[in-house]
Amino acid sequence: MTLISSKSLTLPEFLSLTAPDGDITYELVDGEAIPKMSPKFFHSRLTLALSSILDRWNQGRGEVGIEWAIILSKNDRDWCPVPDLLYISPERLGDIPLTDEACPVPPELVIEIISP
Repeated sequence: MTLISSKSLTLPEFLSLTAPDGDITYELVDGEAIPKMSPKFFHSRLTLALSSILDRWNQGRGEVGIEWAIILSKNDRDWCPVPDLLYISPERLGDIPLTDEACPVPPELVIEIISP
């Protein structure tokens, strides 16, 4: 594994990076590893509340994820956003096994909390 790079990254290169500071979450945007803002108290509490609501609604059908990276492409370029919350139905997920990797399919619901 390598530290954050200044060159344009491919998706596999991005997913194998090691952040210099383990507390920072990065997203892949236009070939660059972009740090996300660190959540504050209100953001953290709102994430917890929304996650609880989604879990109750979900009732074990599909997957609810918190800060789970998603493998996508935008304008024919790799893109790996890390939303605050996401939901994927069992129909969309199909038989894809979930491992400790980025989300392999686009979710039906993505929530990004915008902090002031």
